[in-house]
Amino acid sequence: MIASILESLAHFIQHVEQSMGYGGIVLLMGIESACIPLPSEVIMPFAGSLVSLGVFTLWGVALAGALGCVAGSIPAYYAGLYGGRRFLQRYGRWVLISAHDLELADRMFARHGDWIVFASRLLPVVRTFIAFPAGVVRMNMPRFIVYTFAGSLPWCWVLAWAGKKLGDNWTAIKPWFHRFDVVIGMVIVVGAVWWVWRHVKGLRELKALEELAQLEERARREQGKQHELDRTQPEGEA
Repeated sequence: MIASILESLAHFIQHVEQSMGYGGIVLLMGIESACIPLPSEVIMPFAGSLVSLGVFTLWGVALAGALGCVAGSIPAYYAGLYGGRRFLQRYGRWVLISAHDLELADRMFARHGDWIVFASRLLPVVRTFIAFPAGVVRMNMPRFIVYTFAGSLPWCWVLAWAGKKLGDNWTAIKPWFHRFDVVIGMVIVVGAVWWVWRHVKGLRELKALEELAQLEERARREQGKQHELDRTQPEGEA
C-alpha cells in the first residue's frame, strides 16, 4: 500500500513539473516545506532528469526549488508564530512539552537559530518541519528567510545534479535517500525515547520534591502549633 502511494506521488510530481515548468517546482517544494511530507528526493531528481533533456537548466531548477522552500516555509512559520506557542502552552503537556522546554528552545534559537535552520534544511524529514518551531520561538523573520534559502539551495542543487547525471535512470537515487531517511528516522526514535525518559524522570523528581515540601510544611505547622501551645500555657503548668 505504501509503495502504491509513493508511486502515485511520483506520477503526480512528474505531471506537475512537466505541465507547469519551473512554477511546478516552486509549487511542489513549497508544499514540501509547509510541513506536508511531499518528498523532495523525488521532486528535484526528476527535475534534474529534465535538465539532461534540455527542458530546464540546472541552476534554474535549484533556484526554483530553493524559492519554493522559502515560499512554503512562510505560512508554516506564521502558524508557529501566531498559534503555535499558545497551542503548546495549553496542550504541550500531552506530548511532554513543558514551559521549561519552550524556554530552552527560545535560548537555543537565540544563540544558534541561524545554524539550526541552515542545517535542518540539509536533512531529510527534519527540513519539512523546521519552519513551525522557528515561528514558535519567534526567530527573526528576515534571518529565517535568508538561512532557509541558504540551506535549501545546495540541497536542491545536489538532488537536481544527481537527477541530471542519471537522466532517465533518475529513480535509481531514491533507494539511497530512503536509506538515509531510515537513519534519520532512527535518530528521531532514539531522540523521542530519550525525551520521554527525561520527562518521566523529571516528573518523578518533581513529585519527590513536592512530597518533601509537603512534609516540611507539615513539620512547620506542627512546630507552629507547639509554639502557640507553649505561649498560651500557664507558667505554673510549664
